[in-house]
Amino acid sequence: MSFLDAHPGLGYPAAAGFGLALGSFLNVVILRLPRRLEWQWKRDSREILGEPELYDPPPPGIVVERSHCPHCKAPLRWYENIPLLSWLALRGRCGHCGAPISMQYPLVELVTMLLVLASVCCFGFGWQGFGAILFSCFLVALAGIDLRTQLLPDQLTLPLLWLGLIAAHEQLYVDPKPAIEGAIVGYLSLWSVWWLFKQITGKEGMGHGDFKLLAAIGAWTGLKGILPTILLSSVVGAIVGSIWLFAKGRDRATPIPFGPYLAIAGWIAFFWGQPLIDAYMRLTGLR
Repeated sequence: MSFLDAHPGLGYPAAAGFGLALGSFLNVVILRLPRRLEWQWKRDSREILGEPELYDPPPPGIVVERSHCPHCKAPLRWYENIPLLSWLALRGRCGHCGAPISMQYPLVELVTMLLVLASVCCFGFGWQGFGAILFSCFLVALAGIDLRTQLLPDQLTLPLLWLGLIAAHEQLYVDPKPAIEGAIVGYLSLWSVWWLFKQITGKEGMGHGDFKLLAAIGAWTGLKGILPTILLSSVVGAIVGSIWLFAKGRDRATPIPFGPYLAIAGWIAFFWGQPLIDAYMRLTGLR
């Protein structure tokens, strides 16, 4: 790691390639994890209700099964599975059936590469940089899944929370006390909004996964990261959500996933939380 820090001309290209590979894997997680969870939930429900077993083969696994075209199901050849470059070479179409390939694939790979580069640029190639990459990858996967399914699975939010607390135990970014306070306040702040909204309207304004995601972000950023995360996600969510509803011709009752806005705001707060707080204090005259 110290060698890469001393030779950025080698380290940054390696980080870019690693980021593209991670982005390719995150695409698999985004697409396959919700289907695996749904299959498992149905299986567990039949078992709990005492219903007879049905022939229901599991969806493709996340690690073992090869990538394939979602339209013709043809397995991808190795040169069709090179992150970003294969999509460009194939001009966004399957090499077997010619069906269009979703823009999600190159976008996730490109975004992940940029986040990995930002992580090593800000924190270096040691444990801090590795932790920042891990944090970024979890947020990409959660944002992608929430956009597609309006689901923030515990299988990702809870490990992200515990990894943040472990990082705090090692004092990689924040001390243990601020991390614990950030996790508690992060969870309770959105839970309180959800509870009050439900008492007033009788409806649930957001999913429980949002509470857990903000708690996880709080564990990584500490208590100081909660306020900028909430403010940024609320502002960006209101603006982008309104534009999306208008463009789609939907009314305000249409549910909009909040997880991607939390993920974006949490990532910004993790990297630049303190400067944002200082700027806010200056603007409001509190400092």
